[in-house]
Amino acid sequence: MGRHPLQRYSLGTPNGQKVTILLEELLALGHTGAEYDAWLIRIGEGQQFGSGFVDINPNSKIPALLDRSGPKPIRVFESAAILMHLAEKFDAFLPKEAAARAECLSWLFWQMGSAPYLGGGFGHFYAYAPVKIEYAIDRFTMETTRQLDVLDRRLAESAYLGGDDYTIADIAVWPWYGGLVKGFLYGAAEFLAVHEYKNVQRWADAIFARPAVKRGRMVNRVTGEASEQLHERHDASDFETKTQDKLGSQG
Repeated sequence: MGRHPLQRYSLGTPNGQKVTILLEELLALGHTGAEYDAWLIRIGEGQQFGSGFVDINPNSKIPALLDRSGPKPIRVFESAAILMHLAEKFDAFLPKEAAARAECLSWLFWQMGSAPYLGGGFGHFYAYAPVKIEYAIDRFTMETTRQLDVLDRRLAESAYLGGDDYTIADIAVWPWYGGLVKGFLYGAAEFLAVHEYKNVQRWADAIFARPAVKRGRMVNRVTGEASEQLHERHDASDFETKTQDKLGSQG
């Protein structure tokens, strides 16, 4: 437990990045109540199965959030539930008008249903499986490119997934599909011909240019450039003083 109202537990995976990106966006808007402690959960070491983590997420998956801002702590698990909790709590990044809200939430839950095909399907068999199974790679490549086409067609008609405004739908989808077309995931950008999805590329670049997004994707990262790894975040100044290039291997 840290000193802030919000305690977040995760690893800097795409699902984990969703929450820290939203928190950093809320702080950028001046919502001081969104200050948070981000604790690193090393899932490769099984830390998600520890009793403390399971108390917050009985499903032993990252990310998880403990909101201590009220009289009684509230646990929130599943990334979409966390995004909705925070958006409603701070009245930001979630439209109020009925049609706009429905569009935003539809894309938010599109991501929740679609990303397992990208991560557990394509990413696993293309990048991580010890045996390369052609059928599995072909099957999930077809689904991933279909999903990219769905996004590209949507983004041909609107600036963001929910419409004209940046919302939690974009924050949820970007770490997965934006990361894919930016070359951050699986080393598969050329294989998937991501350059063909011009509208997704435009959207991905616009979101990646946001300072809060750059900060959010650094939190709890343990791979990549040392300057982009902030293993734990307990204060805004940590981005300047506690990245791995400054702490070294002892961080």
